[in-house]
Amino acid sequence: MQLETTPIRVAGAQVWGSQTQPVTRPDGGDPAGHVTVADPEHVEAAVSAAHHVAPEFAGLPAHRRADALAHVSRRLTESREDLAAVIVAEGGKPVRWARAEVDRAAATFRLAGEEARRWVGDLQRLDTDPSGEGRIALNRRVSRGPVLGITPFNFPLNLVAHKVAPALAVGAPIVLKPAPATPLSALFLGGLLAETDLPAGSWSILTVPNERMNPLVTDPRLPVVSFTGSGPVGWGIRDLVPRKHVTLELGGNAAVVVCADWNSLADLQRAAQRIATFGVGQAGQSCISVQRVIADRSVFDQLRDLVVAEVQAQVLGDPEREETTLGPMIDERAAQRAHSWITEAVDAGAHVLTGGRRDYARLEPTVLVDVPPGARVDRDEVFAPVLSLRAVDGLDEALAAVNDSDFGLQVGVFTHDITTAFRAHRDLEVGGVIVGDVPSYRADQMPYGGTKGSGIGREGVRYAMEDLTYDRTLVLTGIDL
Repeated sequence: MQLETTPIRVAGAQVWGSQTQPVTRPDGGDPAGHVTVADPEHVEAAVSAAHHVAPEFAGLPAHRRADALAHVSRRLTESREDLAAVIVAEGGKPVRWARAEVDRAAATFRLAGEEARRWVGDLQRLDTDPSGEGRIALNRRVSRGPVLGITPFNFPLNLVAHKVAPALAVGAPIVLKPAPATPLSALFLGGLLAETDLPAGSWSILTVPNERMNPLVTDPRLPVVSFTGSGPVGWGIRDLVPRKHVTLELGGNAAVVVCADWNSLADLQRAAQRIATFGVGQAGQSCISVQRVIADRSVFDQLRDLVVAEVQAQVLGDPEREETTLGPMIDERAAQRAHSWITEAVDAGAHVLTGGRRDYARLEPTVLVDVPPGARVDRDEVFAPVLSLRAVDGLDEALAAVNDSDFGLQVGVFTHDITTAFRAHRDLEVGGVIVGDVPSYRADQMPYGGTKGSGIGREGVRYAMEDLTYDRTLVLTGIDL
């Protein structure tokens, strides 16, 4: 069957270009679809439209932006099954996870609509000193200008939502570049945005090959760049445009700490189940997938056995089947890379407790112990269904092990002790500490981002809105307060 070519969106309008590219399924077989590749004139038209509409869009009444965002949220919910099928086809994500992603994207747009109505600024008395008598300040946050949003393949809808929805909420036009491997979800979203009355130019969605991205990054008409993806690419963008406002969400090698007080069988079973589900589910392709498990020696042996059992219970298979919990990685090259890291670790002394084999883009969920210091499977972001387990003696050693990383996104701490929770929050060099659960927990309204190699800036709807805006103050003089 000949698949139709999906058009890009330039200033909201459907456009077909001179070239197309297939969207390949991670596990091989027929393409999931074909998309138009943006020609240079399409890129210019999108950026020019964003630049020219910026003043109008910034002044658009809040209710119109909020209503448009609410409309998209409703339509995402109505389109849940169709969109989930697209996510499965282009990215290989199991359908149960794909549906959850659509639900989260709908929530992200709903939250953005709610925040758009609350985006009011504040009043500040200035007569706290004699020089300020008769004066009052009105502080508002206003758009920094048009945004270039660049998104990865692993959450092809919700990470797009986290770029698009906050930008539209604050009146910032956005030109979105989705991952070349998974553009169909973003373009589906474009069809829903096109149903709104947002002004032409307030959003565009362009399929631009990565090797042609730099002119977009450096274009002075896009003063904000919001990037989610790999560290080398992200830091390269920041180095390329040091005078632009750049936000980076770059992932990490997320750790879980299981403390000595988390020691009942029920406790350890819960920890093992959550570690397995969010360490190898979705093929481990999440910035906050569990990668490093750091357990107190008093609970390590029992936890290790439970984790292995839970990992072995995961179902690697056809992502369209309801029982599948992890499908293929995004492509064979990604699976080869992760498998080579496992091999390196084993050659250096690590032991495989389960998994470790690869078939094309499918990598068996893998648990390692005795991973030597410096092994890439532990030090770098593996972005694959691979867990390494390590025993430590006491909380001090556990927290030091977490911090012994070039990354600092989120960490999970299994403890019942509130003082341990506060100690972890104080001492761990991360953007978020999740107590009683894995680091993979994320609510779309909470601040989300990291430190060190995990990036700069924050997502989470209101926090992203703050990142896309700056303070503008109006001082009124001669006011009787």
